[in-house]
Amino acid sequence: MTELREKMIREMKLWNLAQNTQRSYVAAVSGLSKHYKQSPDTVTKEMIEDYLIYLRHDKGHAPTSVGSVISGLRFFCAHVLCDEQRSPRCTFNKNPRKLPTVLSQEEIWKIIHSPENMKHRLMLMATYSAGLRASEVTALKAEHIDSKRMLIKVENGKGRKDRYTLLSEKFLQELRHYYKTYRPEQWLFPSSQQGRRLCYESVRAIYEKARKKAGIHKGRGLHTLRHSFATHLLEAGHDIRKIQVLLGHTKLSTTIIYLHVSRRTLSAIPSPLDLFDPDNPSTRQRRDTDEPNT
Repeated sequence: MTELREKMIREMKLWNLAQNTQRSYVAAVSGLSKHYKQSPDTVTKEMIEDYLIYLRHDKGHAPTSVGSVISGLRFFCAHVLCDEQRSPRCTFNKNPRKLPTVLSQEEIWKIIHSPENMKHRLMLMATYSAGLRASEVTALKAEHIDSKRMLIKVENGKGRKDRYTLLSEKFLQELRHYYKTYRPEQWLFPSSQQGRRLCYESVRAIYEKARKKAGIHKGRGLHTLRHSFATHLLEAGHDIRKIQVLLGHTKLSTTIIYLHVSRRTLSAIPSPLDLFDPDNPSTRQRRDTDEPNT
């Protein structure tokens, strides 16, 4: 490990950055160094900006991906090189916000029961039944399962926040059988490598393999299970503010997006065309009431 890399890792630890953020920032600086084939502390501001333009327009990286690189390089310049003048000031417009893909409960059931491996089934079941993120699933421990109150404790979730979410009765029954069979020690769903937790790529691969085996062609990405969790609760008539708490959203505006994909909330609203009854005089507007007085 180079002295510069060690210094950056130390700075990130001092700033108490999350592990995923640290990996992202190191990858950003490493990518810059590999692109120019020189040490990143010798790269100029103009070279950094040219590299960002290359990523966005030549490589076709999404604005959010380039934005992550910008954040990493800004941290490197400001806190490792102590040279904010070299920090890139550019930004890229974000992608238009798209509505999340939501699967039906029947499709979810098929995906969950596609894997033959019990641990893989339980991981998918936990993700959907509790509305968990991938990182939250891999961080689960036996002590987080509160069977008396039927809750799951999520420790150090996004934004380093703890919260409680739902513990499904069906999931609990399956989990007890799994625990007796596997006897996991530290992590509830450990990696095959002794003492290590699963990485995101492993969980993503498990979901994608199960989705394809189930014959479901939409809903790419494990986050689809979390989207479906929130939407299905909303369609069942549960309060959106309670769903916000279960998901761990800081802002209600983040949770409100599920109103746009909920069939129950949208189908309950009649079209104004259907509100008009030509045979009912009370629904007809008279022309003379719309004309101004003279």
